[in-house]
Amino acid sequence: MSPAVQGTIVLVVTLIVLLSGAPVAFALGAISIVFLVLFHGVDSLQVVAETFYAGLHDFTLVSIPMFVMMGAAIGSSPAGKDLYEALDRWLYRLPGGLVISNLGACAIFAALTGSSPACCAAIGKMGIPEMRSHCYPDDVATGSICAGGTLGILIPPSITFILYGIATETSIGRLFLAGVLPGLMLTGLFILWTLFIIWKRGFRAHAADFRYSWTEKFAAIPKIAPFVLIIVGVMYVLYGGVATPSEAAGVGAALCVLFAVVIYRMWSPDKWWLILRDTTRESVMILMIIAAAVLFGYMLTSLYLTQTLALAIADMHVNKWMLMFLINIFLLVSGFFIPPAAIILMTAPILYPILTTAGFDPVWFGVILTINMEIGLIHPPVGLNIYIVNAIAPDVPVTTVMWGTIPYVLCMMLAIVILCIFPDIATWLPNYLMGPLVPH
Repeated sequence: MSPAVQGTIVLVVTLIVLLSGAPVAFALGAISIVFLVLFHGVDSLQVVAETFYAGLHDFTLVSIPMFVMMGAAIGSSPAGKDLYEALDRWLYRLPGGLVISNLGACAIFAALTGSSPACCAAIGKMGIPEMRSHCYPDDVATGSICAGGTLGILIPPSITFILYGIATETSIGRLFLAGVLPGLMLTGLFILWTLFIIWKRGFRAHAADFRYSWTEKFAAIPKIAPFVLIIVGVMYVLYGGVATPSEAAGVGAALCVLFAVVIYRMWSPDKWWLILRDTTRESVMILMIIAAAVLFGYMLTSLYLTQTLALAIADMHVNKWMLMFLINIFLLVSGFFIPPAAIILMTAPILYPILTTAGFDPVWFGVILTINMEIGLIHPPVGLNIYIVNAIAPDVPVTTVMWGTIPYVLCMMLAIVILCIFPDIATWLPNYLMGPLVPH
């Protein structure tokens, strides 16, 4: 059987199993074992346990549960509510100030948690009811939260960047820095669209004569300031060469838990249990996907499927930008059905040599890939954030939420085009602070 036929069979079976709703880690592991036995015999099972273990035998992976714990500590506290209220008091005079407050809160909360679902849920629980109570259109209220939540995987620290860095052996520090300016740019695009649509529809969150006093504005800052300082501190020690990503994540997680306990008086064991439970649940899920994806990658390589695909793309002799366009379409469609972690771990090792051979910067591509994953989070049929928001506001039809996300999807596509035209938006900051990237 030729590699092309084998590849087609593997692709079809993988899509069917993943779309069946089976847990991604178990699905990838089962598919890998079945095809190894089918094409290489029962003896191939000897490498399964070793390969699975090797997928987790990387010290860098320690940073994942630590960053997850940061998000769990903040998500289990009223920090999201306080962050939202603080921004609303400063931005309420703008047209659509309530929506912009939510987007700003999502951007900052994203930097605190690194998780899109956590960001979407934390800000959405406070922001959506508040916007609806002020008669904002349901599609704008829900769509903006869906879109703002996706910033959690672009603005550092980002678990998506950690996974991409591990899969391609790209510097995680560089990837974090590369996500800063594109993350701010995407936030800006979201805000510009929001300003336009709210101005066009003529909505205001407050009465024309409503005012917050300066005392009320500054009173909202003290509770959120420590968490913002944690992010600044983590970034400083990470990029200043003081600590590794794992060490910085460990200190950041400890400080987030400490501040959540002290500031919000979360002394009861029940509150601690929530933090530890959420951290363990999400961390184990991610680590299991990583190990299963490594086994899946080994299976693909042993069947010469990755090498065949790479050669086929190389033999196409297409323009490098046509190649990038095809890759973006592939990632976009994959993101509609498969979670970001699975896509990155399955495809990044295959795409990496193709991209570097074509002359693309792997750090820049990490940002492009992440924005594609963001689109998948708010695009049907599997858009996770859509269903999180629908759970927060169950009386809003899912179709209304989906239509509300479409303009923000277009903003993300525009961001990809801008990054293709001006790649320095992603690469300038890491190159400036860490020096030019040396190919390896």
